[in-house]
Amino acid sequence: MQNQMQQQQQQPLMQVPPQVVTDKDCLYLKDELSWELLAMKKCHAYAQQCSDPDIAQAINRAGQMHQRHYNMLLKHLQNNNTQMMQNVPQLQQQQQQMQMQMQQQQQQQMQQQPQH
Repeated sequence: MQNQMQQQQQQPLMQVPPQVVTDKDCLYLKDELSWELLAMKKCHAYAQQCSDPDIAQAINRAGQMHQRHYNMLLKHLQNNNTQMMQNVPQLQQQQQQMQMQMQQQQQQQMQQQPQH
């Protein structure tokens, strides 16, 4: 516990969040895309059934708004995160630690293999 607190204190504080989309963010965005798509479809269906042209136009505008939101979210998912993720210090440090651990494990496995 104390070790974790020391690590947290040593890590630099980010003043601005990184411009990346994490896996968890992708799941949230996927849900939101589904909701926006459903709202867009409902608006289109309701506007088609509406007999008052003013109300139909208002519903169509709402559907267009949902379509804009859908397209905006889709752009976030289409960005190339690989380069941006490399700029996140904490992730870089974790990746380096994992690589070192993998190298150590490989070395241990090689040492444990019987030699012929």
